[in-house]
Formats: sequence, structure tokens, C-alpha cells
Amino acid sequence: MLNIVIFGAPGSGKGTQSERIVEKYGINHISTGDVLRAEIKNGTELGKTAKGYIDQGQLIPDELMVDILASVFDSFKDSKGVIFDGFPRTIPQAEALKVMLKERGQDISVMLDLDVPEEELMTRLIKRGKESGRADDNEETIKKRLVVYNTQTSPLKEYYKGEGKYQHINGLGTMEGIFEDICKAVDTL
Repeated sequence: MLNIVIFGAPGSGKGTQSERIVEKYGINHISTGDVLRAEIKNGTELGKTAKGYIDQGQLIPDELMVDILASVFDSFKDSKGVIFDGFPRTIPQAEALKVMLKERGQDISVMLDLDVPEEELMTRLIKRGKESGRADDNEETIKKRLVVYNTQTSPLKEYYKGEGKYQHINGLGTMEGIFEDICKAVDTL
């Protein structure tokens, strides 16, 4: 199975590129953000709990996220693989994901790091907030999310380098050009 972690700061293009990867490689997509937004919209207990964290620009507790991911992962029968979009975000999450996959006889194939400068991220996210109405795409929350990303999430680069799974992808340029770089990285696996 092809199990990909797509990685990058908020606004780096993870969702956009994930859609393309899913289409090209025929794998399933797990977007923790989409899963959580659906739970919030549906007013579930998980959604209410998650909303409290999200509204503060904080990460969801690891145990909660791993349980959600395991459930979604297990729902994909006869899958060619999965792209994890928005998870893991911390080293403990990466370790928990590794354990969860190992229990299923799986592993991460590659971690794709969409690297985009912070000024560009701000521009993209503010634009997305205006276009989509996403409440978490306002300047104050974006700044908090980028601080969280830089302090808690960015260290994952070293973790996946240590695992031999890291692939740097320049996240600036055309969507097509970025996707070509992603395909080059995936096709060499």
C-alpha cells in the first residue's frame, strides 16, 4: 500500500495537492481537518470537544486523533493506500501513527513536505478565509496556527528524515509544477 503523509504549514496546498494525488494514484484521503469540521458541523460530542481546541488555535489531543484516524483508515476496504492530510502534527502523533499502521501490517511510504514561505502562507490563508468563510482563516488565528506549526509540527521534518521517508517539495509555483514534483517523489518509491 502507498501510505503518504502530506505535510506543510496551513495554506501550503496540502488539500489541493491531496486531491490530485488521490486521483492519480487511486488512494484514499484522510483529512483530519475535514473529519473534524464534519464532526463540528454535526454537533457530535467529538465535534464540540474539537471546536474548543480549534477555536483557540490549538491542536487536538493525540489519543483522540489517532482513534479517529484508525476508525477512518479501517473503513477503507481493499484500499491501494491512504494520504494523511493534517496528521501527524507532532512527533508523538507520528509515533502513534506508526504504531497504528504497524498493527495493520502497514507503514508510511513517504512524507511530502510542501515548503512555502510564511508571507505567502498569510496571503493564501487570508484569501481563502475571504473566499470560503472559514472562521479559522483570519489573521489573528492564522498567526497562532503558524506559531503552533513552527514550534510543534515543524520538528516532524527531522523525524521523517530519520525514518528515511522525507521528501522536500517546493510549494511555490503553479499547482501543476508542484504536482509534477510530488509525482517524481512518489514514483521513485
